[in-house]
Amino acid sequence: MATMEDVSTTAKTAARPVVGRRTTVALKIAMAVTGIIFILFVLAHMYGNLKVFSGQQAFDDYADGLRVLGEPLLPYGAFLWIMRVVLLVSLVIHVYAAWTLSRRAWAARGRRYVVRKAVQATLSSRTMRWGGLALLAFVIFHILQFTTLTIEIGGSFASPYDRVVAAFSVWYIFAIYAVAMIALGMHVRHGVWSAMQTLGWAGGNRRPVLDAAGIALALVLVIGFLAPPVAILLGSIN
Repeated sequence: MATMEDVSTTAKTAARPVVGRRTTVALKIAMAVTGIIFILFVLAHMYGNLKVFSGQQAFDDYADGLRVLGEPLLPYGAFLWIMRVVLLVSLVIHVYAAWTLSRRAWAARGRRYVVRKAVQATLSSRTMRWGGLALLAFVIFHILQFTTLTIEIGGSFASPYDRVVAAFSVWYIFAIYAVAMIALGMHVRHGVWSAMQTLGWAGGNRRPVLDAAGIALALVLVIGFLAPPVAILLGSIN
């Protein structure tokens, strides 16, 4: 006959998988929501970068405009700091969730699988983790170069336009940026589908549509972000 202690132990053991599943779902939702925040940010950032084609005055006015956005309701530069805090918190959540889910996936694979199967896996899905790490490294480099101005390429410039042109006139800076943008495109291509699936918007026959949307968005971002550096490197913008 089972004792109260046995019943309690059985109940706790049964509850652990349920709690684990709930935590996993919460982490996936956190990744999906923060991923959407990042996509909205990079689209806005891409639009701003394209201002470089309008000339130095237009690009510098855009950069200065970000600092006065929200005035007089917000102090000078407050909008940028709010955006930075939101992005930083989102990044911490996204990285933590990705790392935790990856550890769980590796642990589960080691216990349950002898042969690793990737029948429907795409290149984008297989490189999500490494691509994410590459993007994280690039974000740190990008902030040091264009936000804190710790890394100066080609000299010190007061004009944001001059800093951008000087940086992408150097081939290896262009190469780093190009690799990062390709990684971004691959990350977004799979991330769109993954986020929609997590949020329950990928049911029925929507996968082909979402796959197409992911590919289209990835291409828009890669082409949009690489257009200014290519033009600068080729001398069309100087």
